[in-house]
Amino acid sequence: MIMKGQKISDRYQIIKSIGEGGMANVYLAYDTILDRNVAVKVLRGDLASDEKFVRRFQREALAASSLYNENIVEVYDVGEDNGQYYIVMEYIDGKHLKNLLKKRGKLTVPETVDIMSQIASGLSVAHDQYLIHRDIKPQNIMILENGLVKITDFGIAMAMNSTQLTQTNSVMGSVHYLPPEQASGKGASLQSDIYSMGILMYELLTGKLPYHGDNAVEIALKHLKEPLPSIREELPSIPQSVENIIIKATAKNPKNRYADAKEMYEDLKTCLLENRLNEEKYTFKYPENDYDETKMLKVIKEKEKAEEKTDNKKDKKKKDELVVKDVTKEEAKKQNKFLIILASIFTALVLIITCLVILMPIITSKRQIAIPDVTNKSLKDATKILQDKGFAISEEQVEQASETVKEGNIIKTNPIAGTKRKKGYEVVLYVSLGDAKLVVENYTGKNFSEVKGALESQKIKVLKEEQELEGGDTAGENEIIGQSVEVGTKLAAGDTITLYVAEQNKKYPNFLNGSYTESKIKAFAAENNITVDIIYVEDETKDNGTVVYQEKPEGYKIIEGSSFKVKIVNNQSDDEEEECSDGDCWT
Repeated sequence: MIMKGQKISDRYQIIKSIGEGGMANVYLAYDTILDRNVAVKVLRGDLASDEKFVRRFQREALAASSLYNENIVEVYDVGEDNGQYYIVMEYIDGKHLKNLLKKRGKLTVPETVDIMSQIASGLSVAHDQYLIHRDIKPQNIMILENGLVKITDFGIAMAMNSTQLTQTNSVMGSVHYLPPEQASGKGASLQSDIYSMGILMYELLTGKLPYHGDNAVEIALKHLKEPLPSIREELPSIPQSVENIIIKATAKNPKNRYADAKEMYEDLKTCLLENRLNEEKYTFKYPENDYDETKMLKVIKEKEKAEEKTDNKKDKKKKDELVVKDVTKEEAKKQNKFLIILASIFTALVLIITCLVILMPIITSKRQIAIPDVTNKSLKDATKILQDKGFAISEEQVEQASETVKEGNIIKTNPIAGTKRKKGYEVVLYVSLGDAKLVVENYTGKNFSEVKGALESQKIKVLKEEQELEGGDTAGENEIIGQSVEVGTKLAAGDTITLYVAEQNKKYPNFLNGSYTESKIKAFAAENNITVDIIYVEDETKDNGTVVYQEKPEGYKIIEGSSFKVKIVNNQSDDEEEECSDGDCWT
């Protein structure tokens, strides 16, 4: 076990454990050479001696280290120290997408499209190298404070053309995001990631998963057989272009899905354009039942056959016992009375023990009592009444406005009055703020941040949403151009209002058109609060200073605080080459 303060390869000093997985444990560590925090994934000790697992772990590292994209967690180093195999990765100080969903419930359409675009952008780099993630789910997506998305854990990703595929027929990843082809026992493809992305997009928009069941097999069968629930029944106002992306991504037949993440990214990039919002609903070109569920059901059928054989054996045994009983009927009458009494005592003991096993939990369980009604009681009185009944009071109290309950008194409890619970159960109290309502003003033309602060001080929830300006209208940055609640409406604490600001449409230009020099690109980056990573390459066919590659394509939305990469021609002279012959120069 790795301890706090321990150094790996005399370089990475362990700070604390931050996660455990099926193959490896993850630690926050300090890189003593480059003066930065990193995440170190160490192969579990019980697996380090298994040659098969070591190969797979190393394959994971090599595959991940070849990926470079701002939407993928970067791999810095791979190594082995005293029998411990490790990978050093970029440390992300952010939240899992699952945590965001738990906090928000569901996300808006623009938020979802932005997050899915970033995921698709990152996966397109992996798919270009024929690498499949195999485990796309909210727990493997990190989101930073500035909105940048990072895909984590290519832990079970491997090259499609690898000659040593492992667990080909296993159900890998979370069953809630499992593609039908994997549920039926087939291997994964690039389009398996697409299906998982479609399920994730559905979850982000609706706040819930499309398929549920009592066990993994039941959920997997639903992925195979049941059509995806209509997202328009949940969100009638969703643009058809957005629904089409989900329909296409979650097609049962891979032939009806996007070919890879890049194709899905291109669709996401334009789905909110006005000319696409009401496009025709996507229809499948190929039959949707083009899959084989026999492998999925094989284990179940084999189990049923085994149970059938067991039942047959039991029936035969019973028949044999009946024959023996008939043959020995006369002898049984002559048995010693002592043996009969002993058998009776034994039977009685068995019955007594069985009754005790069944009844003891009921006898010893705590009696459930009804939660008293403390509506309109003061906080002090309500607390005393509940505690006298044997209930605990939750530290979490909810404040709500009420026209009928005096400020400071109790509106209701959770669970509600009359509900039966065991003694010691924690009850949440809802405390009245009185008729504390705010009259909504006309916020158009005002600064979003200032209005948000004023409303939140009144405990009003404020959401921000960008909208495209119509015609020749103009608006300043962060200027409010509309609101979801009409002027004069009263809002109570806990209510929500959405304020609309003008979409700034800051997007990447075409750096390859010859008009951008290195200095202009740096100026562009500084102006938009982003970082540029310039890589110099040699190309005798082009002049020095020519931009030959840009990581973010023209039209890609600019996210403040993010970074992008460009390659610029810098042909060295013969003298420069001699100076760099000792290996100290990097291009």
